[in-house]
Amino acid sequence: MALRVPISKQFLAEFIGTFWLVLGGCGSAVLAAVFPYDNAAANPLGLGFLGVSLAFGLTLLTAAYAIGHISGCHINPAVTFGLWSAGKFPGSKVFPYVVAQVLGALTAGGLIYGIASGREGFTLSGGNPLATNGWGAHSPGGYGFWAALLTELVLTFIFLLIILGTTDRLAPIGFAGVPIGLSLALIHLISIPVTNTSVNPARSTGVALWAGGEAVGQLWLFWLAPIVGALLAGWVHSNVFDSDVNG
Repeated sequence: MALRVPISKQFLAEFIGTFWLVLGGCGSAVLAAVFPYDNAAANPLGLGFLGVSLAFGLTLLTAAYAIGHISGCHINPAVTFGLWSAGKFPGSKVFPYVVAQVLGALTAGGLIYGIASGREGFTLSGGNPLATNGWGAHSPGGYGFWAALLTELVLTFIFLLIILGTTDRLAPIGFAGVPIGLSLALIHLISIPVTNTSVNPARSTGVALWAGGEAVGQLWLFWLAPIVGALLAGWVHSNVFDSDVNG
């Protein structure tokens, strides 16, 4: 996955791509998941879990075709680490990519906060303010630490296998963005009730640092579990599934 593009352009692409992912996904959760706001029980117009899941999938799918040819469209530190683990990405670019992703996510998180604050009565309250991730009291479904850890690790592992498989040299060319985007939507359908779905440390950081409090205290898990899952997937792909290994 060697791209002959200046690192500055790749950095900018990862910044914008991650910004779009967080704005589209977390923004839909904060601004449109429950609507009208004063009658959440009725919720005739709100997106709900299904709508938010699709929003995350659609932002990734559209970003893949917009910036994939520039940076590979990682827009997720776990993806960067997973591709590096699989031997598909140089270690020298891991740090700048992760920095760009976190900065893009933080910018989007700040914008979401600014927009949401424009509605009278908005407060950073509840278990998942600004669509933050968590377990226990900060799990939408009340799931505990181990459930959150296993969910994030396993789903990121599968996510990376899908990414690596659909971008393999023997995979159909030009279609990878579709299954990758759909897989992220499916991941959210599975895990929003458990952790509010991360599988992306930048996405988690981008809203947690604006929300503060326990969202920051629990943030470490949403770095550890996705990255470990991604590293494992990279190893499995490179040693078992890679077309270069299987001939």
